[in-house]
Amino acid sequence: MRFLIIVMGFYLGVVVHAEEGARKTVLFFGDSLTAGYGLDEERAFPAVVQAKIDSVGMPFEVVNAGLSGETSSGGLRRIGWLMRRKIDVLVLALGANDALRGVPLEVTRESLQGIVDKVKEKYKDVKIVVVGMEAPPNLGDEYTKGFREIFKALAERNDAVWIPFLLAGVAGNPELNLPDRIHPTEEGHQILAENVWRVLELVLKTF
Repeated sequence: MRFLIIVMGFYLGVVVHAEEGARKTVLFFGDSLTAGYGLDEERAFPAVVQAKIDSVGMPFEVVNAGLSGETSSGGLRRIGWLMRRKIDVLVLALGANDALRGVPLEVTRESLQGIVDKVKEKYKDVKIVVVGMEAPPNLGDEYTKGFREIFKALAERNDAVWIPFLLAGVAGNPELNLPDRIHPTEEGHQILAENVWRVLELVLKTF
């Protein structure tokens, strides 16, 4: 149901975007962390970023395309629907569920690259922001290290901007996470927004 709502919102957004003309689109493409699991969507970090954008008068509209449970492979299958609306900035925040499921590193790497390739093929001037994720330590040092390196390498390969770790300052802190200890509270999402904004703001200033 949430996917249908996202798609419908995108179609409606095409009309609004066409009428407004001046506002560029920042697509946050992620999983439950982006969607704001356990919270109202307006309290999730993409909405907080939108408020920051509005506060400085930048002509950008944030679209939250987070989907709970999404993996990088699922994102690769889904991105085509979302490209019906022009994407000016892609904030790629997928991969956390890959790590939780122990998805082979090469599958994650190829899926994330596939998403970037598809978006760049259609929108050649799109700017990419790669958001880093971390794997749980129980998967072993080799997997954890390899998983971490995927995101920096992806950014370097595609001349993209890199955010080392979305959950920096939040992961592992019970006061900033819901009882599942995975998804941030509203206060946690404020920190996630800061982690993203300190990098994204510089990207938006290049337009």
